[in-house]
Amino acid sequence: MADTLKEILLDSSRRPAVVSDFETLVDAEVSDKGGVSGAVVKTSFAAVKKIKPGIIPSAVDTLLPDFASALEPFYGDYRAKGGNDFGAYLSSRSDEASDALLSVTDSRAEKSSRDSIKKVYGKLRPNGKKNVEEALPRLGQLIDKHAAAV
Repeated sequence: MADTLKEILLDSSRRPAVVSDFETLVDAEVSDKGGVSGAVVKTSFAAVKKIKPGIIPSAVDTLLPDFASALEPFYGDYRAKGGNDFGAYLSSRSDEASDALLSVTDSRAEKSSRDSIKKVYGKLRPNGKKNVEEALPRLGQLIDKHAAAV
C-alpha cells in the first residue's frame, strides 16, 4: 500500500483517473450549491469553463501535486491514527484542511497572468472556505477510493 498522497494520487498509471474523479467532484459540488451564493458560484463556474474549455481538468492536473502536499500532513496523521474515513477526518479538521487547500489556489490565482481568471476567483474567494469545507467529505472519500486501489 502506498504511504503518501503523492504516491497515491500522482502515480502516472492512476493520475488520469484521479484527475477525472476530481473533475467529477468539482462538478458535483458546484451542482449542489443553492441560494444566491450558489447561483454566483454556478454562474462563475460556467463563465470560467466558457472562457477556457477544459480548464477544470487542466487546473486539477496542474494543482494536484500542490494539493497532495497541502493534504499530506493530514493524511499522515489520519493513517497514524488508523482512520477508516478520510472524509470524516478532514471534516473534523475542516478549518485547517480548508486553509491548506485554499493556500494553494490563492497562490496560483495571485500568480495568474489572466485578469479574467483573477476576477472570477476574486468573486468566489469570499465564500471559498465554506465551499471547500463542504467538499471535504467527498474529497476524503475520493482519496480513500484511490488509496484502496493501490
